[in-house]
Amino acid sequence: MSSSGIRVVLRAPQVLWVLLAAQVGRLPSASGPLALLLFARESFSLAAAGLLVAAYTAGVAVGTPLLARAVDRWRQPPVLCLAVVVSGAGFGFVATGAFGATGAAVGAVVAGLGAPPLEACLRSLWPDLLPPAAVPAAYALDVAVQEVIFVVGPLTTLLAVALGGPVAGLVVAALLQLVGTAAFVRAPAVRAWRGVPAARHWAGPLRVPRFAALLAGVIGTGMAVGGIAVAVTAYAEEAGNRHLAGWLLAAQATGALIGGLLYTRAGPAGARRLPLLTAGLTLGFVPLLLTPRPTLMAVLLAISGLALPPALTAIFLLVDQLAAPGTVAEAFAWVATAFTIGSAAGSAVTGLVAANGVRYGLGLAPVAALLSTLIMVAVARDTTRPVVANDGHHDPRRTQQG
Repeated sequence: MSSSGIRVVLRAPQVLWVLLAAQVGRLPSASGPLALLLFARESFSLAAAGLLVAAYTAGVAVGTPLLARAVDRWRQPPVLCLAVVVSGAGFGFVATGAFGATGAAVGAVVAGLGAPPLEACLRSLWPDLLPPAAVPAAYALDVAVQEVIFVVGPLTTLLAVALGGPVAGLVVAALLQLVGTAAFVRAPAVRAWRGVPAARHWAGPLRVPRFAALLAGVIGTGMAVGGIAVAVTAYAEEAGNRHLAGWLLAAQATGALIGGLLYTRAGPAGARRLPLLTAGLTLGFVPLLLTPRPTLMAVLLAISGLALPPALTAIFLLVDQLAAPGTVAEAFAWVATAFTIGSAAGSAVTGLVAANGVRYGLGLAPVAALLSTLIMVAVARDTTRPVVANDGHHDPRRTQQG
């Protein structure tokens, strides 16, 4: 792809519309957990706060692939509209404080289960909105812009809580989700999108072995990213300034944004590039073990973020190839779920090992990323296994060539 790849993407009709609408609708993925945390700490206890965040995250992990499967079968608008109403009701139930912490946890689960699968829906649209050569740039731009969510999302919650109290954080999260989803479903491309008619199988895209192996690699990547967030928090506490963690994570997000924007200039490539990109991600985490002074640590974290969007872009391109007919939205949703599961696991494990020292906490990221790289090597080498179509027969149009 030429250096103007990003311009080709942004100039295409409806691209800015669906991209911005999806980002607004996805802000609660970053603002929602913080809003639940602040509300529970104020209304119940710190233990209840952790329970609500875990309940919401679990709801998202379970609900996203199920909703995406419905999208593949029944189109995007009706599923997204129903989902955002359910999720908003969940946030509203939490805000009432009815039935104490247990009731709030139920509301948090509902809010997560109904979280609209905008990420999967958006990525399903790119092949329809753009010429094939521009799709890799769209994936890279999508991943890069996604980093803004994890900066803007928490800030919107903090602002809302400062102005209106903990309940306002929940209300704003639900409203942003509603506004973004409403704008997204009004796009002509979203209303026109249709999944591929196919015989359905209960396992969906998971019955393609190579795709299942890819998800294992995504879990490893998620563990590395989730673990870094906790390790950086431990680093900031050891440095004597807890607020430093926010700035350090923002530096890493900035690096990821830069890496994603730069990667929009890269041409499409086969699966063989994926292990190289995850290996680059692994190497980026190693210098963090030096635990230098905060200024240099911020620089190293920014560098460690550079390879994440390119690696995720390569994953999405491979998902688009591996997804059996009629399962593309669900396949993208499973990637998001795998990353979420890995991130949660990485956070939990890092929290335990960081008690022995910051370097132990920082050590999980390169180890998890290395395991992910080894899995991706196996996925990339398996270039002859055909994708299994939904009717159980080989589809010669989708045989992988690597």
